[in-house]
Amino acid sequence: MQREHVLPTLCREHISAKVLRQNEISCVQLLSFYDFLKAFGAIKKDHESHRQVLKMAGSSAPWIGSAYLFLQSTCKTIALPALYESSQKKPCVFKALKLALADSTGSVNGVDMLKVHCSHPHLIVQLKFCKQENCRRFLRSYREGALQKSLQSHLQLSLATTTVPLKVELKAGSEHLDKMLKDEDHCLECIYREKPDRLPDEEITELEKGLKSLMLHQNINNNVAGKDCSSLKSLSRPYLPQGSSLPTQLTFIFQGQQFDNRTITPDDHQKFAKSVSKKWKQVGRSLQKSCRALRDPAIDNLALEYDREGLYEQAYQMLLRFIQCEGKKATIARLIAALEENGLVSLAEELLGLHPSEDCS
Repeated sequence: MQREHVLPTLCREHISAKVLRQNEISCVQLLSFYDFLKAFGAIKKDHESHRQVLKMAGSSAPWIGSAYLFLQSTCKTIALPALYESSQKKPCVFKALKLALADSTGSVNGVDMLKVHCSHPHLIVQLKFCKQENCRRFLRSYREGALQKSLQSHLQLSLATTTVPLKVELKAGSEHLDKMLKDEDHCLECIYREKPDRLPDEEITELEKGLKSLMLHQNINNNVAGKDCSSLKSLSRPYLPQGSSLPTQLTFIFQGQQFDNRTITPDDHQKFAKSVSKKWKQVGRSLQKSCRALRDPAIDNLALEYDREGLYEQAYQMLLRFIQCEGKKATIARLIAALEENGLVSLAEELLGLHPSEDCS
């Protein structure tokens, strides 16, 4: 029997006559190669399907997708569904959700809430995305834990309570996206496949109106009526995912008070270097999450380079690198968030002028 007859037509199309004439290749080897071609064809087909979905996403048609965010408090004394079912607490919980979602996409309109379901012990938020880029930002914020931190912070402020520890899950249809977060394109595909099955709930619409009215009232009281009152970013804390390029927020909240989100001044710089002491490395590692100039091994290199000069110079050079790299985005809000994360509340208060200078060592 000639070896050419062993292979189906598909395989013969992929193997040159020269290869088929080589006596060293056995029938088994050729059949194995045929199996490989079949597998390769299946993989190629799958990738073609994947590219087709992303191509649709980039077409003139609007990119629309849906997902469900599951929230559960890990504190036994805090039940999110019960709080949301309370007529007094519901606006507070909704406000926290809205601000955290705005943080995750960099825009108050980045993602829409269609309905909030109470299914003890979970609070389930049905989300709608109208732009692929907004969805991508949301996924990165979720993957890096920034959304979870932002939710916890806003719930704590809105409810005027202690820390609200959360467990979060993300699903699109039957797909558990937490298991595939590293494959961002696949997550986008899953969300894109799930089209919203409803318009925003009437309750959500009313809560939106109430929140906008509250924001308008607060802005008037703060003599900033000329600013865009529809934007919620002015009340959100800056939890930035790694490598984020989100727009700088105008104000931020610290200990229940609102502060202008200015750039770091030379006076801030010197106070920080003088008072942060040995914790400058920890603050640097918090800042490196959103600053490439401080990514490893930059901080360790600074420690070695300025070892003889001491802690003041090491801290000064670390913050200087942050300021030089980030430019106008090197804001006091980002530094305050890093200080809070490392328990340096006293130094944060000093930088904001809340009390006289203290040594935070």
